[in-house]
Amino acid sequence: MIMEQRIQKTLAQMGIASRRKAEELILEGRVTVNGKTAVLGMKADPAKDHIKVDGKLLLRAEPKVYLMFNKPKSVVTSLSDPEGRPTVKDFFKGIRYRVFPVGRLDYDSEGLLLVTNDGDFAQSIMHPSKKAAKTYVVKIKGMIKDDELAKLRQGVRLDDGMTAPAGVKKIRETESNSWVEMTIHEGRKRQIRRMLEKVGHDVIRLKRVSINGLKLMDLKPGEYRPLTQEELRTIRDEPGLQADKPVKGRGIIRSKS
Repeated sequence: MIMEQRIQKTLAQMGIASRRKAEELILEGRVTVNGKTAVLGMKADPAKDHIKVDGKLLLRAEPKVYLMFNKPKSVVTSLSDPEGRPTVKDFFKGIRYRVFPVGRLDYDSEGLLLVTNDGDFAQSIMHPSKKAAKTYVVKIKGMIKDDELAKLRQGVRLDDGMTAPAGVKKIRETESNSWVEMTIHEGRKRQIRRMLEKVGHDVIRLKRVSINGLKLMDLKPGEYRPLTQEELRTIRDEPGLQADKPVKGRGIIRSKS
């Protein structure tokens, strides 16, 4: 049976990149089908057509990989960095398959980051319509007041517009700092930091602890492990989109990077 589909979907399914990044590869002229440069909207059958990226022929789809990673601070959420800083790619040299991060986590932030080679999975998590809940534990300067917490819960106006209401609760205080837990459903750049700065508090430490009910638990910075089938069901609940059986893992892995 001929199974033609859009090129960007094929690239995503084969773990080359997320669907959005696959579209960029096509626009850059780096993808060919049977010797012809691919264009957006072009369809092909990966079982019979010769699809190449940067001149390399794509073979059969690799097994799907779904990993939970505790990103350390001062690591770029990217596969490369023009400034030569450490990237998340440095932590996955022992993985046989090419994997990439799902979404972003700021260089100065730490915590839960999903890593995969399944572009459709990544798209389902990152797409704005998903409205995935992301929870952070944040240490800030100063004592946060009740009226400031109320402002964050209602949403605050940033330079790129009004934020959606956030879930916020104070965890504890010291003599000069406060710890708060914040849950948002948006993905604006440095959003948590900017929201807290808007109500008068600079962020000292920011750690993501949960995405859509999936919790970081006891992973140490730099460690990663495969997601379980139950965790895949927790985070990806779209009807009709069943998680492939993930590559078997070896438990928690500490990168030697």
